[in-house]
Amino acid sequence: SQPTTHFAKRKNKTSTVKKHMNRDIFENLFVLEVTNNHQGSLKRALDIVHEHSRVVRFNNVRAAIKLQFRDVDSFVHKDFRDRNDIRYVRRVLDTKISKHDYAVLVEAIRKSGCLPMATPFDESSVDWCVEFDMPIIKIASADSNDWMLLERIAATRRPCIISFGATPLKDMDDVVTFFEHRNISLAINHCVAAYPHEDSECELDQIDFLKNRYPGHTIGWSSHEYGDWHTSIAVAYAKGARTFERHIDIDNDGFQVAKYSSLPSQIDDWFRAFHRVVSFCGTSHSERKLPLSKETAYLDSYIRGVYAKRDLKPGEILCEEDIYLAIPLQKGQISCRELMLGKFGHKLVNAVSADSKITIDDIDTPYSRNDSLRRLIYDRGL
Repeated sequence: SQPTTHFAKRKNKTSTVKKHMNRDIFENLFVLEVTNNHQGSLKRALDIVHEHSRVVRFNNVRAAIKLQFRDVDSFVHKDFRDRNDIRYVRRVLDTKISKHDYAVLVEAIRKSGCLPMATPFDESSVDWCVEFDMPIIKIASADSNDWMLLERIAATRRPCIISFGATPLKDMDDVVTFFEHRNISLAINHCVAAYPHEDSECELDQIDFLKNRYPGHTIGWSSHEYGDWHTSIAVAYAKGARTFERHIDIDNDGFQVAKYSSLPSQIDDWFRAFHRVVSFCGTSHSERKLPLSKETAYLDSYIRGVYAKRDLKPGEILCEEDIYLAIPLQKGQISCRELMLGKFGHKLVNAVSADSKITIDDIDTPYSRNDSLRRLIYDRGL
């Protein structure tokens, strides 16, 4: 279950991965991470879902609200359950929620219009993901080389998102190949597993690295910086990240919110920044865009038109000595773009006096027999 892979082999598999992997489920998906911010309270968890799902609907984005599942009674060793000096152990125990409460919470997420998601931290929690019919399973950075857990997750056949925070490169290659061999859709998040981290520690160039190393997979950005809800998503989206994750919380009950958690107003800023950057990036990254009409009109004003240098007679073939190019280009006039000179150049069908424009109707050319080109030439210029 721990295959070894090499970058060269990975590159050769690109077409197969693209053919079989379904990436649509990850496209422009926002994952809002509740973590243990419910503080073990179903009411607080429901309040978080209510407040943040309103922001999701208002911004018309596609979002999942993600929980964390642990079978706490087996996840923490019995000999350490009374240790108040181990912060992580204490936090896991103090924020325990019953399976019944999780069922209520999952249903509330669905009714809010968001997708329910969960990060399972043990095998029993994977079974909860199946029982609650989670459409996507998240794999935490810490579990990216936990092969017993990964086997159990893969057995569900559900799409997965994995974060690679501080994961060794070989483990990254192995787990990606593991899911590819099983034809399970996988999105890969760049993540800095520091809670919080500084803006200067975002390392967003890693998105380029992940796109190049794992072609055919959706690449995402799991964000834990705490001072800016605009810049990193703009950079990440422009680099090609298409799924995004942040921790969420509320502060209307006096609870001290963690620096890396976002309040509803901050998530609203985040979504607005996303819409702005999508607008900036435009309509296509895979083919040439269609020009704006005002762009074409502006450029047409600088195109040189073809003018007669002397009196020209019907039957003459235009040569360089017969014409000159100048602005403005006038309606119906041929431009430097359509000009053909020499033996196979334009043959005049009408007389043109010196310093007059040469129009599409004055020459025998394929352009003059193409109605759409004729309309274009007559619509442009002065």
